[in-house]
Amino acid sequence: MGKSLTEKLNALPQARRERIEAETDRLHAEYLTLQELRKARELTQVQLAETLNIRQATVAQMEKRSDLMLSTLRSYVEAMGGKLSLLVEFPDHAPVSLEGLGDLDERRGRPGR
Repeated sequence: MGKSLTEKLNALPQARRERIEAETDRLHAEYLTLQELRKARELTQVQLAETLNIRQATVAQMEKRSDLMLSTLRSYVEAMGGKLSLLVEFPDHAPVSLEGLGDLDERRGRPGR
């Protein structure tokens, strides 16, 4: 039977293990879920619901979804004091920031222009 990941990591020199763990932490910090982001900001679902003027259950549902409207995601992030930015990356071009998506037209149920 093969070794577990933990056994393999424990067999590595300590310095290498520490570099792997630091990179794991860095990558994890870059890809937080909405729930983890809220907790990192030390906010409860109730506090966020009050800021957004919605029910706590709605915040819980938002955190479980993977297909939020941009306006909903923007509101969620702004309620925590942040700003949502969308970045488009192509292999042959510098990153481009998209602006205006999910603004008033999306809130009214109409597609953006």
